Amino acid sequence: MNLVFLGPPGAGKGTIAAVAKDYLGVPHISTGDLFRANIKEETELGKRVKEILAQGSLVPDEITIEMVRNRLKEDDCKKGFILDGFPRTIKQAEALSQMTDLDGVVNFVLSEEEIIKRLSGRRMCKSTGRTYHVIFNPPKREGFDDETGGADLILRDDDKPEAIRHRLEVYNESTAPLIDYYKNKGLVMDLFCTNDPEETNQNFFKLIKK
Repeated sequence: MNLVFLGPPGAGKGTIAAVAKDYLGVPHISTGDLFRANIKEETELGKRVKEILAQGSLVPDEITIEMVRNRLKEDDCKKGFILDGFPRTIKQAEALSQMTDLDGVVNFVLSEEEIIKRLSGRRMCKSTGRTYHVIFNPPKREGFDDETGGADLILRDDDKPEAIRHRLEVYNESTAPLIDYYKNKGLVMDLFCTNDPEETNQNFFKLIKK
């Protein structure tokens, strides 16, 4: 099954993908992971991405498209895949349509208020990188890392409400046309996300069985 996951930051795409990839027996492919893997392996594309990111620039569509094209040719994608973070633009979507056919585009639906609550509740340990959530996955002792016992849990700048609102504005501007593009092809499946991960999982399974 060939799927694309579309959704704002904090929607839970990674959480659902972790369950879905095992259920469907297909790889979860995120552009972030692709970039990191190519940089680590020092591929030609990876070297170009490293240089671009070091300059603080955005990776051009052409490079991202080429990375995805190479990844989809690998053996573990023969039964399908879950793409997360690609496509982000109409140009990328059109390029993907020339690589393969899609079975569906899962659109993660939740309110802006809920997204802000989810993201602004995240805490990260400065020393270990371990993440927590004050509501959904709190540390055993408030403000302290479970592993080190240190009082070094922080709220990242990216997870502050004003930063989240900006990220959502950027997402909505870039993704709204993409949702319309796929709706016109009859591929969009709306996944209504709840605070209960198991309920959201079940909603997902119902969607893909339709």
